[in-house]
Amino acid sequence: MTAVPYTITVIHCWSAPRSRSTALLYSFESRGDDTVALDEPLYRRWLQEKLHGSVDQGISRPYSDHLLQGIAPENDHNEWRWTREKQCFNERMYHAIATLIERHSIHEQSEGHRSSGIIFNKQMAKFAHLFDFDCNFETPSSSSASTKSNNDTHDESTKWKLKCQSLLQANTNIRVRHKHVLLIRDPLSVLGSWMGKSGDVHKNNVHVDEVGIVQLLDVYSKVLGGCMNSCGDSRTTSNNGSGAGVVVIDSDDLASRPIQSLQMLCEALDVDYRDSMLRWKRGEHECDGPWAKWWYQDVWESSGWDAAIEDRNGGSSSGINHPRTRRYQTVPLELMPILRMSLPAYTFLRTGTLSYQRRALASPPSGKLYEDPRNEHVLVYVGSSSSGGRILPRDMAGISPFDSSVQGGDATWEGIRVYNGRIFHLDQHLNRLFRSAKALGFENMHTRTDIIEAIFRVLAANGMRDGAHMRLTLTRGEKCTSSMNPRFNVYGTTLIILPEWKPTEGATTYDNTNGISLITAGCCRRSPPSALDNKIHHNNMIQNILPKIQANNAGAADAIMLDVEGFVAETNATNIFLVRYDSAGSDCHPLDLDGGDEPSGCNHAVLVTPSADHCLPGITRDTVLLLARELGIATEVRRVSLSEFYCADEVFTTGTMGELTPVTVIDGRVVREKGKRKGVVTDRLQRAYKDAVEKRLDWSTEIPPFC
Repeated sequence: MTAVPYTITVIHCWSAPRSRSTALLYSFESRGDDTVALDEPLYRRWLQEKLHGSVDQGISRPYSDHLLQGIAPENDHNEWRWTREKQCFNERMYHAIATLIERHSIHEQSEGHRSSGIIFNKQMAKFAHLFDFDCNFETPSSSSASTKSNNDTHDESTKWKLKCQSLLQANTNIRVRHKHVLLIRDPLSVLGSWMGKSGDVHKNNVHVDEVGIVQLLDVYSKVLGGCMNSCGDSRTTSNNGSGAGVVVIDSDDLASRPIQSLQMLCEALDVDYRDSMLRWKRGEHECDGPWAKWWYQDVWESSGWDAAIEDRNGGSSSGINHPRTRRYQTVPLELMPILRMSLPAYTFLRTGTLSYQRRALASPPSGKLYEDPRNEHVLVYVGSSSSGGRILPRDMAGISPFDSSVQGGDATWEGIRVYNGRIFHLDQHLNRLFRSAKALGFENMHTRTDIIEAIFRVLAANGMRDGAHMRLTLTRGEKCTSSMNPRFNVYGTTLIILPEWKPTEGATTYDNTNGISLITAGCCRRSPPSALDNKIHHNNMIQNILPKIQANNAGAADAIMLDVEGFVAETNATNIFLVRYDSAGSDCHPLDLDGGDEPSGCNHAVLVTPSADHCLPGITRDTVLLLARELGIATEVRRVSLSEFYCADEVFTTGTMGELTPVTVIDGRVVREKGKRKGVVTDRLQRAYKDAVEKRLDWSTEIPPFC
């Protein structure tokens, strides 16, 4: 035997019993003679245990007796297929390893070095209890039907496990590593196909085990739990609990993007991708189990993955995802309980697929999906006033399409900041939330205590005590039928709390040091109370989004929004202030200041902000007005024209998320050169605001200790 190192990758592919698992089996078989493909090598034992169990499992197969006896039916000339199935999984593995070793030796002698081989095991998830994930072999059989070895010491599975280990020990240059692949599919699609022939065979009594998604989650847990140890051999690699030994792939991805999906799969398995994996011969295959003629007709009619669809080359195809193979199926009502049991597991496993994090079609402003990487796994709160709420990972959270916020933007919201173990102005935010909800006519609402408790729970779950921002949304709730009529809201309000790690300055907020530029919105005006009262903090945000798009296109941070008469109301996201210095002489300029003193020859500065007739009276806006008065800065709340902002000595915006942000340019008019020192009043108020956050404890609510 040659001493050249040779690695055998054993791929255990677990799935629900549908045709795409067979297609993937054929895909690997098509790699060539360095791959051995095994079709459900645990199936016969599973069927044996089900049929010989004490409880009727509802299992019906047209070929079960022949399979268990290893005798082909009449007119079936493939006797060898039925005989092969009498071998246990461990014996099949022994012969597969021995075959690859022999082929490797022949190849070495005739053609040169070949470094690796593959054993592809197609397994159904319902067989997983028969597999020992600690050693990657079949579990010993305790069935009375098991055939004992000659010395009656071990059953067949143990005997062949030992023979396999001896084979590896005799070939010291052979390295075996095990990888597990979970081929998942939307359980709705799996259940929808359980009709016709499948329904008859299963007596139309499908068990959740048959769907397989819950069992796949169990396999995932076992593999990631670090229970994969060496296969009785120190040279056998396995998962170390980090996830390296398990790969999740969605069969819908495989069918719609076969080239990309197969390449990613091979990369994750650390095996080479080959174009031959895209095609296979029509009809039966050598690897097929003897049951193939009952189940594989659709795959036999295909000749590969439908790569033409992915390539968009317009070529004809008879691939597995060709329109000919598509079905539009109804899910029987009696299968709904199984669907409900299966969907949570599928939802979780879907987040672990190879393509899950590769779906972003555009880059955010920072160039990163998450400015703070902790936000990738942030937990959110979702719940109704009637049934309570849950804390969920962001990618698993959702609300019903019957919810009023989805149906018509029928909701109210608040943005709330967390500083130094305290929630700033929580009472004011909740007061405004309930005022808005009352104005909107919400009924059967969450109580104030419910909301505060949910806030504390979700902050604790995320470990957030500082540097965080929460988006709190209260919707009219879920409807019993699609309608704009609030009378169909019969389940109470829906509460959504979305916390994020978010600094007051960054890609998702503003530059509070160097300032920002603004333009004037030309696409939308702020509505008067007679149209839509902006004192209601509602979720009808398109009036804000369109000006923001205009600002993005102009390269500005935000857009100033005017009221119906052309006076300034606010920006698309914040309230806005200007500062005017009333000077006694023409030589006075705020930049002449040293420290925080008023400039020589100047009268008092005046802080001006638009009245709240056409804008939301922001909580940060009110705080700034209060701080200004405490600092002795004169304030005016009135109608303000756009030209006054053009001519202002200072301009800044206010909001809970970004606090106080200096404005440097408005519609090309320079208010203050970018990067130069901030205006005196802006700087004073910024410092006063931060000081209030730290010291005005009566303005904030303490977060309870976390466990």
